[in-house]
Amino acid sequence: MPDAPATSEPPVQARGLVKLYGHTVAVDHVDLNVSAGQVYGYLGPNGAGKTTSLRMLLGLIRPTAGSVRLFGRDPMIDGARALDGVAGFVEEPRFYPYLTGRKNLELLAAFDGDGASGRIDEVLELVELSDRDRDRVGGYSHGMRQRLGIAAALLRAPRLLLLDEPTTGLDPAGMRDMRALVRRLASQGITIMLSSHLLAEVEDLCDHVAILRAGKVVFEGALEELRRSAASSYTLRTTDNDAAAAVCRAEPGIADMHVDDGQVRFAADSDAVAALSIALGQSGIGITALVPLHASLEELFFRLTEDETPDSRADVAPAPAEQVA
Repeated sequence: MPDAPATSEPPVQARGLVKLYGHTVAVDHVDLNVSAGQVYGYLGPNGAGKTTSLRMLLGLIRPTAGSVRLFGRDPMIDGARALDGVAGFVEEPRFYPYLTGRKNLELLAAFDGDGASGRIDEVLELVELSDRDRDRVGGYSHGMRQRLGIAAALLRAPRLLLLDEPTTGLDPAGMRDMRALVRRLASQGITIMLSSHLLAEVEDLCDHVAILRAGKVVFEGALEELRRSAASSYTLRTTDNDAAAAVCRAEPGIADMHVDDGQVRFAADSDAVAALSIALGQSGIGITALVPLHASLEELFFRLTEDETPDSRADVAPAPAEQVA
């Protein structure tokens, strides 16, 4: 789908991004780097600053400090030119409820120009609304309006698509359909930045993540890098678990050890595990199972954000929902 002019500049770069509302720090010196072709998850608890960040990325609100570049252009300096090849929506997309889905898209296409009207049938088919395009939007379900919002964004043939909580408020079937749609768009080469607080959604869709806590990025990088950065956990079963637990306590590098449900659980790096295996053998304790446990995104997320204090934060600026399409 993307047919905007290519550029070597990355889709998104943010440096030292700050937004203050009075004495409230909504976004606190955020750096972001989204490379072409990524499905990039922007993750954080409600109130962490995700929506405010997206508003600044799209030029909908002015940063208190810092800078944004979209394909090398600054929305505060280059204005609408900075949004060439960029589309998306912040919060729920808005349409004229008394008009049909198709008519809403026709109005947006006329405003956008650049051949957008010729893509209406294509985008309606892509979001699976071709059979409901003559119905008034006021009769659409929440999920259908979300999909129409993506259709409106795709009229611009974007190379970068920013989506703010696209599955919020959807039932399980709607969430499944939205995730399938995001995968299809990514397979067409569109770079996607997906803001969400749903951990399973991010883990399922995204290859890179930034985790926001109290307005600050506490991790940014590949999802696999995040998993590797966490200490590995293991379960151990032996011929004598009580004796094995005593050996674990004596071994350096073994942490969070406890005996649970007939097995010993602990955290350690690979060198400590190797040393433990030797120590168990020297103590005459047989190992019947030693299984590494990889931390889920949920576990890693809570490790990084468990001290979040949302009462002192503002995630969404006091302004109405916005759409760039």
